[in-house]
Amino acid sequence: MLIEDFKLERYFAKYEFTAKYLLSSSDCDGYSLDYILSLATPDEQKLWNNLRFGYTESSGSDFLREEISMQYSTISADKINVMSPGEANFILMNILLNSGDEVICQRPSYQSLYQVAVSLGADFKFWDCRSDNKFYIQDLEKIISSKTKLLILNFPHNPTGFVPTNAELKQIIELATNYNIFIFSDEMYRRLIHDEKDEIPSVCDLYENSASLWGMSKSFGLAGLRIGWVCTHRKDLLDKIASFKDYLSICNNAAGEVLSFIALRHWRDFITPNKSKINRNKEIFKKFVAKYVDLFEYYEPKGGSTVLVRQNTGMSSYELAEKIVNEIGIMLVPSEMFDYGEQHLRIGLGRENFPEALKIFDDYLSEKFL
Repeated sequence: MLIEDFKLERYFAKYEFTAKYLLSSSDCDGYSLDYILSLATPDEQKLWNNLRFGYTESSGSDFLREEISMQYSTISADKINVMSPGEANFILMNILLNSGDEVICQRPSYQSLYQVAVSLGADFKFWDCRSDNKFYIQDLEKIISSKTKLLILNFPHNPTGFVPTNAELKQIIELATNYNIFIFSDEMYRRLIHDEKDEIPSVCDLYENSASLWGMSKSFGLAGLRIGWVCTHRKDLLDKIASFKDYLSICNNAAGEVLSFIALRHWRDFITPNKSKINRNKEIFKKFVAKYVDLFEYYEPKGGSTVLVRQNTGMSSYELAEKIVNEIGIMLVPSEMFDYGEQHLRIGLGRENFPEALKIFDDYLSEKFL
């Protein structure tokens, strides 16, 4: 299979470890090993101390899958396969799709959500967000049909931060049910809902003909563990995932499984600080864009750690991002990396040094544009 370069990841490869500040990161600050182990109970610490670096169970160790299942209302351990999130997406697209199958995906979205399927020859329709960064059910109704085989969702949404209401999510599932459409739900930002009243359940707990993806990277601030998982009621799908995985990672890293287990047992100690940081940074950013109403259009996100803003500087977003990183050392992600025009920037709200980076950006804009 020939596949295009992953634009966003190639852009991060260029600047992520050389730029002084990252103002567009999609994750939160990474927690330290010391922090994880400081939370461990004596039994959890013993599990870590007795760790051996042999092969692990292909679908994920029993103790980890049992703990993951506690995060769902209808999912038991035998309905979970543990793997890296990117691997999960790659496998699912390959086992679900054939050339010519019709797929609907949100736009903008993380490139791997659609690029693998495109490379497999799928026919795509895009559910576009409107100028207010919201996805409207009536727009989905216009493009969905009996020909649609797969609907790809991502809530909380990267990069807009959009979260549907519970009623809207049920409407989406009703549409899929009416046409017997499989849903792949990317839920990497699950539980990063800024206000608890806006919480939504996992799609796999609402709809059997689906698979939900979550992991340690975004919500937990543990991207370096490279641990994620797929939950589905479809045993036939789980069997195919396991078989395909034999050609890729085969199994997960042993240390990552144990550390993920500890983090899941203490999930509030990871997710609650991340939510607090995001909400703090969101308030700071709201004041920032209020100062530059002629330069930026901002719609408040409801979940996740990112927001998409329209920029009106007279330059393309790529030109602006290149100028900023080269002149003041701040990396911004332009919308060209999402195949979404030339006028938007992704802003990341999950970093502790966000106020410091934004102040430098503010000073630069004040000098150049005010």
